Amino acid sequence: MTWLLVLLAAVVVVALFVAVSGQSTQRAATELADALADARQVNERLGGQIYNLTGRDEASRQALVDASERHLAAGSQLDQARSPTQARLARHTAIEGLYYIRAARTAMGMDPGPAIPELEGRAAAGSVSEERAIDFGGRRITASPKPSHATPNYYPGGRVAGRPVPSGWYSEPWWRSALVGGAWGIGSALLFTSLFSGMSGVGYGAQGFESGYGEGYQDGLDAGGSDQGGYDSGGDWGGDSGGDWGGGGFDGGGFDGGGF
Repeated sequence: MTWLLVLLAAVVVVALFVAVSGQSTQRAATELADALADARQVNERLGGQIYNLTGRDEASRQALVDASERHLAAGSQLDQARSPTQARLARHTAIEGLYYIRAARTAMGMDPGPAIPELEGRAAAGSVSEERAIDFGGRRITASPKPSHATPNYYPGGRVAGRPVPSGWYSEPWWRSALVGGAWGIGSALLFTSLFSGMSGVGYGAQGFESGYGEGYQDGLDAGGSDQGGYDSGGDWGGDSGGDWGGGGFDGGGFDGGGF
C-alpha cells in the first residue's frame, strides 16, 4: 500500500512539473512572438520610408544610406532572433534607421515626420547645440546642429562602446572605429573635451565620457557586446540566449555608423 502512495505522489509531481514547464514554454513563445512582431512593424515602417525618399544632397543621401543599412541589419537580426532580447535588439536597430530617415527629411527641408520611439541613451548623450570645429589628429573635425556640405554625417545620439556620443551632424563619423572595434582609441577623451566642452546641449564633460555617463539606462543592450543595438564587428550576440549571430555582424565594409 505504501509503495502505491509513493508511486501516486511521484506521478502527481511529474504531472505538475510537465504542466508548469508547458506553461513556461508557452509564455516564452508568446513573448518572443510579440517581440518579433513589434520589431518587424518598426522595420517595415523604416523600409517604406526608405523606398519613398530620394536624397537631394550629400547629407540627405548619406542619411538614407545609413537608414538602409539599419533596415538590412534589422532584417538579418530578425531572421536569426531566437529570444525576446535579440528581437528587441533588432527593433533598436530599426529605430536607429528611423532617426536617419528623420535626418534625411530634415536635410531636404521636409517635415521630419511622426514621432519616433526614444532610443536608449539618446537623452543622456545630449545633442550638438552649436557649430564647433577643432583640429585633431591632423584633420579638421566639425560638429553642428544642422546639416551642411561641411557636416554631412548624422548621428542620432546614444552610446558607442559604452560612451555617450551626442546627436548631431559631423564632418566625419569619428565614432566609427569605436563602433566597429568596440573600444575607444587613445586620445578619444581629448577629442570629446575639445569638441563638446562647455556646449549647452551636452551636460557632461570628459570625465563623464570616460566613466560612461548615463550607463544606468542600459536594460540589457550591453549584454550583446556593443552598445549600439547589441552587435559588434564580429557579429557575436549575447542577450539571454547566448547565441552567435554570425552573418548578422558588421565590419568596416558594412554597418560602421557612417555609411562607409
